[in-house]
Amino acid sequence: MSEHDHVHGDADHHDLPVAARVRRLEERLIAAGLASDEEIDAFLARLYDSASPVNGARMAARAWTDPAYRELLLSDGNAAAAGLGFTELGYQLRVVANTPQTHNVIVCTLCSCYPVSLLGPSPGWYKSFAYRSRTVREPHAVLAEFGVTLPAGVRISVWDSTSEARYMVLPVRPAGTDGMTAAELAELVTLKGLIGTALA
Repeated sequence: MSEHDHVHGDADHHDLPVAARVRRLEERLIAAGLASDEEIDAFLARLYDSASPVNGARMAARAWTDPAYRELLLSDGNAAAAGLGFTELGYQLRVVANTPQTHNVIVCTLCSCYPVSLLGPSPGWYKSFAYRSRTVREPHAVLAEFGVTLPAGVRISVWDSTSEARYMVLPVRPAGTDGMTAAELAELVTLKGLIGTALA
């Protein structure tokens, strides 16, 4: 399943480097009087100071140990994030859960939309043209290159992030972890697991 509902700005800007497109957006905000360069810099400094894959890992581990939180996470990602103190996401967070029957993977086919505040700065491969173009067309092959080989019959769902909606994967809880605390479980969650290019 692919979600293709991008709203990324003017179509003729899609061939520009990501940094150039971001700067054009910043210039429009400044020209409209909605923000200044200093305000944008201050916001980004706050964001990157607290942005980390640990944030998403904490949410995943909480969902593994708290059924009510899991239900909230899957139905209203923003409310679940706010419950752990992540209140200024600036986008709609949608969390998709891996199951024994379905494996999820996220991508942004047109640029590199990504939940930075919950996963930290996006990896270079996530922004690469190869990942963005191939994940939708041949997800099994892409996952295999990351070392993920799924059992026969497991369906792969590819979720396409947009400027308004960002995705995060809730991995399957690893076997043999029944006695572990949420803090201990969070240490098992990787950035790739939250993107879907690893199992956990």
